Amino acid sequence: MAQPFPHSSAAELPVSELPADMAAPLRPHLTAAAEEMVREIQGLVPEYARPPESPYGQRMRRQIQQAVQHFVDAIGNPEQDWDAVVAIFEGIGRHEARQGRGLDGLQTAIRVSGQVACRRFIRDARRLDWPLDVLGHITESLFVFLEKIAEAAARGYAGAHEGLADERERSRRRLRDLLVADPPASREAVTELARPACWTPPRTLAAVALRTPADFTPPVLPPSVLADWHAPSPYLIVPDPDGPGQDRLITALVRDCQAAIGPTVPPTKGALSLRWARHALDLVERGVLPGKEAVRCLDHLPTLIAARSAELIDVALRHRLAPLVDLPRHKRDPLVRTLLTYMENRDNAVAAADRLLVHEQTVRYRIRRLEQMLGELVYDADRRIELLLLLHAWVHIHPAAETAAS
Repeated sequence: MAQPFPHSSAAELPVSELPADMAAPLRPHLTAAAEEMVREIQGLVPEYARPPESPYGQRMRRQIQQAVQHFVDAIGNPEQDWDAVVAIFEGIGRHEARQGRGLDGLQTAIRVSGQVACRRFIRDARRLDWPLDVLGHITESLFVFLEKIAEAAARGYAGAHEGLADERERSRRRLRDLLVADPPASREAVTELARPACWTPPRTLAAVALRTPADFTPPVLPPSVLADWHAPSPYLIVPDPDGPGQDRLITALVRDCQAAIGPTVPPTKGALSLRWARHALDLVERGVLPGKEAVRCLDHLPTLIAARSAELIDVALRHRLAPLVDLPRHKRDPLVRTLLTYMENRDNAVAAADRLLVHEQTVRYRIRRLEQMLGELVYDADRRIELLLLLHAWVHIHPAAETAAS
């Protein structure tokens, strides 16, 4: 909460040393002075140009009149309490911050009010035949007063701005958690929480799972990206990850980290994207997937699916490919890799040989041996997808293959 400025009484204003009866001839003109200030402010500060009869216009006129009243009441009164007027301008500063405006307009309004007050005091000095030292006391007090209320407004603005930033950050954390909640939140709930978080709900998003090094310093994130750097498994939420420039953005954000990018999903499916991103990152750490750059889940579907079903894959390997499983590893591995590559190349021995960097006759020889060992399974159309999946798991997910062979 903003605090009143120090010495919150009128004793520091030179007008407090003047005779108190000097205030009496000024009081009938206070309303006119406030209205003149309002007109001048509205003419020079566009954001304050509201109809006089509007709630905003009435509130501004009332606040200015209170400030003018407080200043005049300080004449000859060193005990005048300024906490009330300080509170007014702290409140104005808070309001400007909450409306998303800067302080320039408010500072201009305070300066314009001072100019109007100065002109009127000069006229009052002529009208009331004040000596120059009295006018000097008043104008000096006016400058001190304007400085103090400007400080109060700035203090209120800063306090509200900090509070708004804290509130926005809390909303962003709640939104981040909501986007990866399971069961998922509704689109309406996401949209409602996105407003105080200052986050525009995207058409799609992706979660990026991370492993950060010990000395990692989180980068400055663009407002569109949400993050949990302090979770046991840190992650980012990136909007529209397939859009222009997003690849470069993700690369920059995950620099020095191991990272896996989950599938692109609607905003209500963030938990799905994060779940698969973390699964892919586990495989990176096991050496199953490459880890030099951020891994995209959709580029490694067979491996992810096979690893998720590792127990079933192990059983199926023993059941379907028992003749291969029983071979010593140095004989088994060339046959397994050859069959997988041969099937991936549409049973083309020449293309398979090129991929394996061996002679095509070597491929043909190995395929004939596999036909002898596995029989019709090699060319069984009904089992082809199954066989490809098993072979892929055997080649690319080493723990599954070793378990099956044990």
